[in-house]
Amino acid sequence: MMRSLKLFLALMLSLSASAPALAALANGSTAPDFTAPASLAGKDYSFALAEALKKGPVVVYFYPKAFTSGCTVEAHLFAKAMPEYQKLGASVIGVSSDDVQTLHKFSLSECGGKFPVAADPDTRIMSAWDAKLPMVNYASRISYVVTPDGKVLYSYSAMDPSQHVQNTLAAIKQWQAEQGGKP
Repeated sequence: MMRSLKLFLALMLSLSASAPALAALANGSTAPDFTAPASLAGKDYSFALAEALKKGPVVVYFYPKAFTSGCTVEAHLFAKAMPEYQKLGASVIGVSSDDVQTLHKFSLSECGGKFPVAADPDTRIMSAWDAKLPMVNYASRISYVVTPDGKVLYSYSAMDPSQHVQNTLAAIKQWQAEQGGKP
């Protein structure tokens, strides 16, 4: 039974990876506010979007499952780019359906302790952000940039993790240029 479930989940994720993911929240729409248990550098952390937005733009990125190959690549890319996000006055939060104990390990190893990852085991956040894959309790790979006024500036949806960081950084830089260069 467990083997069948694992096979089914692997099949669903691979089928999802071959189809383009679609971000459902429109640019300009109000981002759903949330507070969630999270982990930062392996420690308990409470993430509140409203609080993070007081400091600048926030990249909210959804990923299917900690420690899978694509999610590991994406976490490494975000971790490597954190100095650039910080220079721009932006922060990053990753969200998945993993439990906090799993995220303690993931945030320390794969995220390098550079940014928090939030637990959404009941998929409440994923559902509000239209980021939940159909038929499974996993997130689609979607990255959003939210401006301090709580509006979705940019969304990028692709199961390939390689362009999420580059695209969200470019969106923040363009937004800042339009704001007169202020972080």
